[in-house]
Amino acid sequence: MLEKPLEKPKDPFKFVETNPDAPENTPDKTVNFSSQNQQVAQEKPTPDGKNDRPALEGKKDFESNQIVSGRLTTPIEHVQAIPPAPDTNPNEQQPTKAEQQRAEQNPLAGFEKKEGESKEGIGTNVAPQVANAKAIPDRIEGGKDIPLIENATGMRPVIDRTKPQPRPLLTRTTQTRPAILEQNNFGTANIGPTAIDAKWSQYGEYLRRMIDTVQIQWERMLVDWKASPANGSRVSVKFILDSDGKIAQIINWESTANDIATRACVSAIADPAPYGPWSEDMKAVLGERQEMTFTFHYQ
Repeated sequence: MLEKPLEKPKDPFKFVETNPDAPENTPDKTVNFSSQNQQVAQEKPTPDGKNDRPALEGKKDFESNQIVSGRLTTPIEHVQAIPPAPDTNPNEQQPTKAEQQRAEQNPLAGFEKKEGESKEGIGTNVAPQVANAKAIPDRIEGGKDIPLIENATGMRPVIDRTKPQPRPLLTRTTQTRPAILEQNNFGTANIGPTAIDAKWSQYGEYLRRMIDTVQIQWERMLVDWKASPANGSRVSVKFILDSDGKIAQIINWESTANDIATRACVSAIADPAPYGPWSEDMKAVLGERQEMTFTFHYQ
């Protein structure tokens, strides 16, 4: 008797955006895929909750693939303060080495003379070269081997290993797009940072980078083009993305926004392309092209 072969599990087919601050955790079963593994969780548990999405306060009758809202930003540099040594005043600036011992400076040697019977004749006075010569009127006493700091501005901090200065650090804020969240009253019993059931895939990582690129381009165009869409208007753009990462075709768009705001959405998708070639694994699942729809909301 022949046994029935086991069916290959279906690939996740619904893209969702995860919470970058939630820990990596592979869910047991889900139809969602994303740029990282994540298991549904929320800060306040829902008793007997078994949903694959967290309970959220948001907009009713609205479908969203996001669970957290943020802002796509560049790293911000800030200074982390280090406590001063016990014998120093944190508000007192320390003098530089150049101020502790002044460098010697001598005026340039020689001067110009006019000599001879001819009024046009020019003579010069030759003098030996002196050390530390500068174009100054009077000599400045000081040490001979002290390096001269050009354009010194006065009080500069001294590098002292026993009295370290504050050091700059790069802080990256949560890297997730602004979101309109979907109302969801029934969540999960799992406790933790807000998360959603999702499995990592190369396609999920590819889509995340693509969506972030479109978001940044869209926001830039709204400013440059001075678009003034009405609150609550929306634009849906349907297009075909091929395996080279190119926009093969803009199929159509539906819009309740003004013309400039509509064109900004279409251009935000088309202008940054190509988005990079697909991997062989992506091609095996997706084929050579995929139809997609991006929806832009103006609030």
